[in-house]
Amino acid sequence: MNRLSVTIIAWNEEERLRACLESIAWADEIIVLDAESTDKTVQLAREFTDKIWVRPWPGFAAQKNFALAQANGEWVLSVDADERVTPELRERICRILRSNGPADGYSIPRKNIFWGAWVRHGGLYPDYQLRLFRRAAGRFVDSAVHESVLVEGHVETLAEPMLHHSYRGLEDFVARSNRYSTLAAHQIVSRGGRPGLGALVLRPLGRFLSMYVLHAGFLDGWRGFVLAVLYANYVFLRTAKAWEARRGPAEGAQGER
Repeated sequence: MNRLSVTIIAWNEEERLRACLESIAWADEIIVLDAESTDKTVQLAREFTDKIWVRPWPGFAAQKNFALAQANGEWVLSVDADERVTPELRERICRILRSNGPADGYSIPRKNIFWGAWVRHGGLYPDYQLRLFRRAAGRFVDSAVHESVLVEGHVETLAEPMLHHSYRGLEDFVARSNRYSTLAAHQIVSRGGRPGLGALVLRPLGRFLSMYVLHAGFLDGWRGFVLAVLYANYVFLRTAKAWEARRGPAEGAQGER
């Protein structure tokens, strides 16, 4: 059977890493790449593998490609510290390894867990992520906010999911929205985007209505409502920061006087 390497990048993931590592302990090889954590992330990882690297943070794609370069298996599964491989997904991956395919890469659905429950609606499922691929056929490509896997060859989707425990709570969501919206705004401006004042109203409103009404987020109760508001706020921040960047610091300073 083909060998599987699992790659994980982490930074201060002491609270969530153990559950992730336990869910992939069956793999032939586990590679953990740490971005100079200040907690016990590295010590915890040593309970599961001796293939641990520590290096400064260069960005998502660069970090994951470095981890990929350390892999020896014919197949690679990339997981994040806040993700868990379900028993059903494990069995499906093992069948793929035994048959060596037939595809070159596989997109895996994620069940996003918020406040202890799976959010089924709002466009948050199936949330396909290309994570399983032949080592020789895949690499990570960068974008401002989220990296992705580029596979040379045929890609299929799986039905068996992984679990995604993304946010620790409201404070974590807001902090990451602020950070990611800054990166996304820079990308909008660098690509020539010119959001106006109307976009500050219409784009966040569109995101809320899309999640809560069009994609039936209301069926998830209060979770669906809160998430629709939070994602709309992220869109507002992203758009407002791009709008502010286009005006420039001089104009903004004049407007404050």
